[in-house]
Amino acid sequence: MTFEIVATLVVVLGVLVLLTSSRLDTDVVLVGAMITLTLLGILKPDQALQGFASNGVMTIAALYIVVAGLRETGAMAWISRWVLGKPRSLTVAQGKLMFVTSALSAVINNTPVVALFIPVAQEWASRFGYSISKLLLPMNHIVILAGMCTLIGTSTNLIVNSLLVKTVPDSGLSLFSLIWIGLPLTIIGFLYILVASRWLLPDRQSPVEQLENAREYSVEARVTPSGPLVGRSIAEVGLRSMRFAYVLEISRGERLLTAVGPDEVLQANDRVTFVGVVDAVNELRRIPGLLVAEDQTYQLNLRHAQRCLVELVLSPSSALVGQTVRESGFRSTYNAAIISISREGERLEGKLGDVRLRAGDTLLVETDQNFVERQKYNREFLLVSSLQDSAPPDFARAPLAFAILILMLVVATLEWVPLFQASFIAAGLMVATGCVTLAVTRRSIEYPVLAGIAASFALGFALAESGAAELLAGYIGNIARGDPFWALVVLYIATVIVTELITNNAAGVLMFPIAMAVAQDGNVGYLPYVVAIMVGASAGFITPIGYQTNLMVYGPGGYRWMDYIRFGTPLSILVGIATVIIVPMVWPF
Repeated sequence: MTFEIVATLVVVLGVLVLLTSSRLDTDVVLVGAMITLTLLGILKPDQALQGFASNGVMTIAALYIVVAGLRETGAMAWISRWVLGKPRSLTVAQGKLMFVTSALSAVINNTPVVALFIPVAQEWASRFGYSISKLLLPMNHIVILAGMCTLIGTSTNLIVNSLLVKTVPDSGLSLFSLIWIGLPLTIIGFLYILVASRWLLPDRQSPVEQLENAREYSVEARVTPSGPLVGRSIAEVGLRSMRFAYVLEISRGERLLTAVGPDEVLQANDRVTFVGVVDAVNELRRIPGLLVAEDQTYQLNLRHAQRCLVELVLSPSSALVGQTVRESGFRSTYNAAIISISREGERLEGKLGDVRLRAGDTLLVETDQNFVERQKYNREFLLVSSLQDSAPPDFARAPLAFAILILMLVVATLEWVPLFQASFIAAGLMVATGCVTLAVTRRSIEYPVLAGIAASFALGFALAESGAAELLAGYIGNIARGDPFWALVVLYIATVIVTELITNNAAGVLMFPIAMAVAQDGNVGYLPYVVAIMVGASAGFITPIGYQTNLMVYGPGGYRWMDYIRFGTPLSILVGIATVIIVPMVWPF
């Protein structure tokens, strides 16, 4: 073996070890490997940096902006509530949750879909008495499988396809080419999960938030006349069993309903008073058809995306002490609206404007994103603390955001423009139409993820340029004894093992040059091997680190490592068997 081959294999092995056992971030390890390969002379600087100019990486960046537009407008939250409804049983709940998330993950990157639906599943579990561990892992696994249906469903598909185009020009897959393998795998996974989850998943609750000592607020919200809540009962719309709040009373014209039952039907302009902890405000603001603290916030000259929630503790020397909220002129002085007040951890009753402020009162206010920076040294307040992700969704723009998403899919599917251009057009429209601001755009792009993906390209190029990929391909050919089918099986298994140890994107990049070398050595078509590593790199069901979203549900679901092994291993085997059977049928050797 040459120095280049040995050095490349040592670097790749070092990456595997560090990503498996180290606390270093993935992007740090991969960028470090890229620099090492350059210093060793295995790659020229322009070769090492090719990943940063990859169409696949840039497409992922644009899709982050598209997803941010869907999130900021509340479009994804609205469709989830509209479709899911009230399930009749745990099996029905699993089926509905998996159907909605799988449909979304086929056209939206997996990670934001899982992030959005974790609180939805938690709400369901709390509301209907289901075990959260029976919902989150099924949702996660079906999202992974459904993401294989399209090029944009998972970033792995985009990355491997971009490598394919670079290696063999005009050979790239279309947006829905992978549906022939992705859809059967999704159906298989769907059936397996519905049957096996009752026996192989634990009946376990997530870690319960300790709310006994939390500050309690009362918040008023108005039912909008044209919203989806009108004519529906408290229980039907999910207000009866929220995670962080409960309905205290309803003001309806001159009437005050104090004993609000679950069958009480909401009417237009009902003013509903909720009691709960600070997270209740975020929970309420994400319900279409409710305007939270409208009287206090409507005069704020701020766009939805500019708004956030902040908690303030009044100091003894504050000029506000002794004044009522109405007398204080708080809104005009600070461009902030007081939504609620907590005193000694308990909510205050009565009209908010009549409350006389005291030292130590905790004010929950809605204001702009820069409020904390401006007021953190103000002697009026002992504490100034912002709440993350507290900007209210702009539901009015939700249809527009969906229209932009559909436009992107249509133009890419009909190949009017390549997916790369379609994604940037969609991202630009999201910003231009106000669905997402530039500030939110910058926060939404996962720069470390993009850097890690781009840097991982260097490993793939090094394997190809040094001859290491050809060497490893020869070993696979020897194991398979020259049979292209068994070579496919060995390659798929190797890809799954690698992706269970490191990130799915890095696994795809590492295995791509080996797949191309296997095809060349066997003098057969390369597409079956490329598609196999696309599937194998995403099929990380057995460990919490096998796929990015696996870790996202680990804590909220109250899972343990053995839960992944017990539930994921049979699924991984089923997916593997189906893959090596279906792939050669659709993409012959």
